[in-house]
Amino acid sequence: MKTNIIYIFADQWRYHAMGCAHQDQAVTPNIDDFAQESLCFENAYSTFPLCTPHRGSLMTGKYPFSLGLWTNCKIGLEEKLMLKPQEICIGNVLQSAGYHTAYIGKWHLDTPEQNFTSHPESGAVNWDAYTPPGERRQGFAYWLSYGACDDHLNPHYWADSPKQICPGKWSAEYETDKALEYLEEHKNDDTPFAMFVSYNPPHLPYELVPKRYYEKFQDLKIEWRPNVPEKKRTPKMEIIARQYFAAVYGIDEQFGRILKYLRENKMEENTLVVLSADHGEMLGSHGLMSKNVWYEESIHIPLMMRQKNRIQPGKSEVLFASPDHMPTILELLNLPVPDTCEGISHSASVLGIEEIEPECMFLCSYPGSPESVSVFAKVGQTHKAHGWRGIKTKENTYVITNGYMPEDKQIEYLYDDKKDPWQLHPQIIERNCQEPTVLKLRKLLREYLDMLKDPFLWEKKRDDTD
Repeated sequence: MKTNIIYIFADQWRYHAMGCAHQDQAVTPNIDDFAQESLCFENAYSTFPLCTPHRGSLMTGKYPFSLGLWTNCKIGLEEKLMLKPQEICIGNVLQSAGYHTAYIGKWHLDTPEQNFTSHPESGAVNWDAYTPPGERRQGFAYWLSYGACDDHLNPHYWADSPKQICPGKWSAEYETDKALEYLEEHKNDDTPFAMFVSYNPPHLPYELVPKRYYEKFQDLKIEWRPNVPEKKRTPKMEIIARQYFAAVYGIDEQFGRILKYLRENKMEENTLVVLSADHGEMLGSHGLMSKNVWYEESIHIPLMMRQKNRIQPGKSEVLFASPDHMPTILELLNLPVPDTCEGISHSASVLGIEEIEPECMFLCSYPGSPESVSVFAKVGQTHKAHGWRGIKTKENTYVITNGYMPEDKQIEYLYDDKKDPWQLHPQIIERNCQEPTVLKLRKLLREYLDMLKDPFLWEKKRDDTD
C-alpha cells in the first residue's frame, strides 16, 4: 500500500513560536505532542523568506531565481510573475503516480487578475487571483484556494468556477473543515491521497484572530527577546505579540483536529504528515516587523515529519533549505525525483540513515517593489543585481547586501550564531579581509551565484576607499 501525505504549512510562522521550542510564549499543545512523535529538523530555513519565492521552491524543488520568482506575485510589476505551468511540480509528479491530489488554502503562485483587468469575473482584487482548472493548478485535482488575501475572519475561496465561496468563519478553521471532509471521502480508497493545506494565519493583519483565541493571551506580560530594542517594547507591540501568539494557538487547535482524525481512523501508519511554514516573523527583533531579512526570526521555520512505525522520532541537525522539500518528500514516497529539482533530498536522514550533509545553504532576497524596480531601470541597472545574498551554515550567517536603492553602499556581514544567537554583534567585513572563514564563505556564495546565474553585483559595488 502506498503512503498518503498531508503537508500543512502556515504563513509567517517562525520556528520560535512553538511551545516545544522553549523560546516564545506560544502555547501549542498539539504541535508539542506531534513533535514528540516526529523527526524535527532544527535547522530548517526559508531560502528566500517571502511567500511566493518559498512556495515556488516548495512546489518545484528549484531555487526562486531559477523560477523567475524574485518577489511576490503582485500587481504593478512589468513582469507578470507566476509559477509557470511548464514547471514540473510536486502535484504533477504525485498525480502522475496515481495519487488523489488536493490543495486547500493560500496559493500565491498565480499572477493577480488585476494585472489584466480591473474587474475580473471572479471578483479578485489587488494581489488576489482565481486559478481556473487546468495546468496552472500544477497537478492538484481538488482545489479550494485563493491567490493572496489576508481577511482571515471573512475569507473567500474558489473551487472550479469564478464564483466566490464565502464561509464566514476564520480561514484556518474552514480550511480544516474542508480538509477533514476530504479525508473522510478518501480514507477507504485503494488510491493514496496527497493533500496540501496552506493556512494564512499567523500572517498579518495580526488583529484578525478569533476572540476565543485572543482571550487566552490578552493579559499576557510579554517577555521580549533580547534583540527587540527598547523603543519597540510598546503597549501596541505587546498587543501585536499577543495577537500573533493567539493565531498560532488557533493554528495548533486546527492542526490538532486533523491529528485526532488520523488517530481515530487508524491512518497514522500509512500517512506521512509534514508540518512547516513558508517563512518567519520578526515581531520587533532588530526593530523590524514581518520578514524578507536574513535574521533568524525571519528565515528559521518549523519542520517536522511523522509516519508512525516508519520515521523514528527525534531531532535532526541537517541543514534543510526550501528547494529540499520536494525531493525529500518524493523519495519518502518511493517516487522518482525529476531532474529539474535543484534541492537536496534528506530522505536518508528522515529514515535514520547517515547522509552526506550539505555544509551550507543559500539565502537570498531581491528588490521587489514596483518603485524600486523603476528606480534601478532609470539609472540603467537591473534591480535583480541588488538586495542581499548569503550563506547559512550551522555556525554562521554570512550576508552581502547591496540594499534596495542604487545609492546604497554594499556591506558584508558575518554573524557567529553560536556565540551570538541573538545576532546583535555582526562582524563588518572589510574588502581585503583574508580570514579563512570569510574566504570560504565568499567562495561558497560565489558558487551558488554562478550555479544560478544570479546577476548579483558584488565587488564592483564596493567602495575602494574603505
